[in-house]
Amino acid sequence: MSRRAAPHRGIDVHYGQASDGPDSGTDADTGADADADTDAAPSKTQLKQKAHELQALGVQVAALSDERLAGLDISDALRHAIEVWRKTKSFEGKRRQMQYVGKLMRGADEAALREAVAAATIGSARATLALHQTERWRDELIADDEAMTRWQTEHPQTDTQQLRSLVRAARREAAQPPDKRNPRSARELFQFIRPLLQA
Repeated sequence: MSRRAAPHRGIDVHYGQASDGPDSGTDADTGADADADTDAAPSKTQLKQKAHELQALGVQVAALSDERLAGLDISDALRHAIEVWRKTKSFEGKRRQMQYVGKLMRGADEAALREAVAAATIGSARATLALHQTERWRDELIADDEAMTRWQTEHPQTDTQQLRSLVRAARREAAQPPDKRNPRSARELFQFIRPLLQA
């Protein structure tokens, strides 16, 4: 008498196939988590690039005036490291010290530092522009009577009598031979019109 095979009991699960159980610890889930971890962690290239960016920002911060630097909210260690960098003379020494500055800047408020650098840059550009404008007006006032009319139109609050006196003195000065010329009157004219342009 032949025997029949016993009916298969349980669930037929093939090797490598995910089950539907809550604690199955599937490879698919594990793979997804692994991918997420990989995406979250910065690569070596990204870390290196960030380090270079912080060092470049460190150079810009170190170039700020003493007054602006004193107003920054940075750690004493970072402030001291910047002062050491400023005093270092050798190229290699400055390079190594700036690496240290960049490392310390990881804990600083990067956005605030970039804002301070931007404000200093804009302020410097404005000061340079104002200087050039003052020089241009001084030279034009000395060279051309028409410039006086334009100045009075654009700056009616000017003491015209004093301005004319300064211009006449600067013209007499300019007429002198170069070896006998004293630029005092031109400087006085410059100092007179400079604050009026900034008003």
